Formats: sequence, C-alpha cells, structure tokens
Amino acid sequence: MKFICYPKCTTCQKARKWLDEQGIAYEARDIKTDNPSFEELKAWFAASGLPLRKFFNTSGLLYKSLKLKEKLPSMSEEEQLKLLATDGMLVKRPLLISDGLVLAGFKENEWRHAIHSG
Repeated sequence: MKFICYPKCTTCQKARKWLDEQGIAYEARDIKTDNPSFEELKAWFAASGLPLRKFFNTSGLLYKSLKLKEKLPSMSEEEQLKLLATDGMLVKRPLLISDGLVLAGFKENEWRHAIHSG
C-alpha cells in the first residue's frame, strides 16, 4: 500500500497515525520531493472512480494563485493530469493507493470502510 503525503500537512499526520493504529503496513512517499508522474496520476484517476477535480488540492496556495477554479472546467483531462504532475502541492493529499483502491484526502470513515471491506 502506498501512502502519499506531505509530512507537514496535519491531515496527512492524522491519516498516518490512523494507519499506524490500525496496524496497516504502507510505504510512505513525500509528495513534495517525489511528485506523482503523469502516468501514475492517470492510472490512479482511472482506478479511483472519482471525478478528476477530487485529485486537486483546492485549498492550496498554488491552486489559488494559478486561479485553477476558473481554469479547470475548460481543460481536458489530459491537460489537468499533466498540470497535476508538475507539482505535488497541487495534488490532494494524502493519497492511499493499493490494488484497485485509490483514496484521495483523509476521511476516517471512508478509509475504514474501503480498507476493511476490500
């Protein structure tokens, strides 16, 4: 299981603590120093069943400074994925990735259900 996070992010810290408390093994990856590639993002998006906008960190400074709220609706999926691959700070975090499982953002109930029912 891959746990992609930004170590300074409090939500990521909560998610990591939750995973540890559940005894779930994972490989941690810093999204800022090891940004997901276009190919990874494309595969995760396809496997997630989520709308692509759920992969954007809409509360981030970079998202706001680039005015992505206005720009994303007119961009193709490929353009959006390429943009996400340019900077890990644009990507919603944490991401939890396993075979057939992609969770974006930490909501304890969602994670519990997805992990324990999968």
